[in-house]
This record gives sequence, structure tokens and C-alpha cells, in this order.
Amino acid sequence: MESLITAAARALEAGDPLGALNRVALRNDAPSLALRGIAMAQLGDLAKAKTLLRSAARAFGPREAVARARCVVAEAEIALVSRDLNWPANTLAAARATLERHGDLANAAHAGHIEARRLLLLGRLDEAERTLAGLGTASLPPASQVARELVVAGIAIRRLRTKDARTALERAYRAAQQAGIPALAAEVESTNRVLDTPAARLITRGHERPLRLEEVEELATSQALLVDTFHHSVRRRGTVVALGRRPVLFALARILAQAWPADVSREALITGAFQARHVDESHRARLRVEIGRLRTKLKPLADVSATRQGFALTPRRTRDVLVLARPVEEKHAAVLAFLSDGEPWSSSALALALGTSARTVQRSLEELARSHKVQCFGHGRARRWMTPPVPGFPTGLLLPGPLLKT
Repeated sequence: MESLITAAARALEAGDPLGALNRVALRNDAPSLALRGIAMAQLGDLAKAKTLLRSAARAFGPREAVARARCVVAEAEIALVSRDLNWPANTLAAARATLERHGDLANAAHAGHIEARRLLLLGRLDEAERTLAGLGTASLPPASQVARELVVAGIAIRRLRTKDARTALERAYRAAQQAGIPALAAEVESTNRVLDTPAARLITRGHERPLRLEEVEELATSQALLVDTFHHSVRRRGTVVALGRRPVLFALARILAQAWPADVSREALITGAFQARHVDESHRARLRVEIGRLRTKLKPLADVSATRQGFALTPRRTRDVLVLARPVEEKHAAVLAFLSDGEPWSSSALALALGTSARTVQRSLEELARSHKVQCFGHGRARRWMTPPVPGFPTGLLLPGPLLKT
């Protein structure tokens, strides 16, 4: 029996779930249930995997705390893959502490990597970094090294440090080759493609072109006045004017920036910023008020001057005005950005990642489903939403965590 369990475990470690099942498929002892659960997870049957792992945790005796903790860690990884971000983090922390006390440092590190990946998905980058810093890097098996480097790369991408991200992915690729697990190498390649996929559009003087993440990063040191639609702000190097809570002012700033150096008529500004179908004197009065507010906000960076037909933007201490826009303009682009990873998400997990209410996300998903942009499966709390990767949509890694709260 012991030799079968050992052989099955080694098969799983090598990424061969079918080989593991061949050895333990007909056994119902606790170790076999756990190995079968991990094998089913690797094969994609997450519901069956979760059931088997819970059965295994119950079957292990009171003196087998390490085995139960390993089952908890495996279930936490399934929750992460299925985007169940509400899975209790304190349960994983307790399992990790148990593994550390008993000297199972490799699996304890794996538990830490799972928690760091969850924090990364939620946009809590500082916490993810602290979690990684608390994990030892010595004697990690290659598969765990891949997990760690993928988190490091994810944090670097979110912070627009593309050089650091590429370095981490190179380390991850070497570790994946050492591990000899094709699925790990594929995950590294998938993350690497994020760096070479257009993540934004640059609009200036009536022309636009796609930008990769490296090019977006370079804008941070640009002397140009930048209207950033990802963060709803206007900035030039270290000076930032946040307009996330003033959507009308941001809409006016963007319209003026896209037309620069030309001016924009009052009618075009009213239609674009107020969404008005018919322009009347009340709209003109409101436009004068909002332009006055915009002038006050943008005073450190630019002036908004009146022209014969409307208004024009005049930048200070620079000759360029740029607009950083999403690759595709879409009402629910933030939701689609997270779904574009091809993984199944629950509405509650999307709400956590976006920092908004589950009901708001549910309305967005229903609208997207009516237009056949997303699809769902399951019912009730088990319902998941997904879509195939959509070329051109911004990666969720580029979206700031508190996007809807700024």
C-alpha cells in the first residue's frame, strides 16, 4: 500500500494525474482520497476534487494534522483556480502554520504562494509582497519556485515594472523546465504574452496607436500632459489631478485633450460630457459652471480657454497632450478585463476584485450575457461566468485595485 501511495504522489508531483489515478482510483483510505482529489483537480474536475479532499480531511486521524493541513491547502488552491475569493483565508493561514510547525516547509511555502496569488487578484499588492517576503526561498522545489516567480511577475506588471516582470518570468520559465510539468510552462508563457499584448491606446493630435506595457510604463517619465482613462486622472510626471469622483470633469478633460491643439464646440462638449440629446440654454449654463470647475482643478497643469465656438486646452510647461485610453471602449470593460483570463469567476469574486457591490457586477454580467459577450454555467452560489480570452481587452493585471472607488 505504501509503495502505491508513494508512486501516486510522485506521479502527481511530475504532473501525471492519470498515472496517479491508476494507482489509487479504487482505494478509499484517507491518503488515497487526498491523492485522488489532487488528481481530479489537475484534470479539471474541481467539484469532484473538492469533495474528495474534504472526505480525506475527515478520514485522517487526530494525530495526522499535517495530512489534514495539506488537504486544506489543496482545497484552497482549487478555490483560487475557481475564483472563489471568499474562501476563508484564516483557514489557509492555520493550515500553513501547522505545516511550518511540523517542518513541512515546502507545502507551507505553497500555502503562502496561494494566499499571495489571491491578494494579487484582489489588487492588494502590498499585502501580497509582505506575504512573499515572509516565505523562505531556500530549498523550494521547482514547481514552488514557478508559483513564487509568477506572483512576483504579477506584482511587477501591476506596478508597471516590466523589466522586473520579464526577469521574474525568465526565472519562472527555467524553474518550469526543471519541474518538467507542461502545465506550469504553459502558465508562464501565458503570463509572458501579457507583456507583448497591446494593453492600451495612445491618442494624440487626432491619431492613435496601440501600446504595450513597456510603452505605458515609459509614459510615467514623459514631459507630456497625460489624460489617463485607466485611473481617471490628468497628470504630468509627479503632478496628478485625480478626477475619479468627478466623471463630468474627466469627460470634458478627455474630449478637450483628444481634440488638442484644436478647440471643441460647446455642442460637442455638452453632447459628450452630459450625454444630452438636445442642447438648450440650461446645458450651456451647466457647461460654463463645469468648465470653471475644470479650470480650477487643472490649474497646476493646463488652462482651459474660451474660443469663438467653444473651448480649448492649453498645457503648461509642455508642448504635448496625450490620452491613454483602453484598447477597446466598452461600458463594462473592467468586468471583461478580469474575465478575459479565461477562468470561471463568480459575481462575488468579481465584486471583491473590482471593489464594488455584487449587485452592480451582477447587472453588468446580465447585460453582457444578453449581448453574448459572456456566458455562465451552474446555479445559485455555484454559478460561474467566463468568456474566451478577447484580444484587445486590457488585462486585469493593468487595472488598479480601487478602480471604482477613486
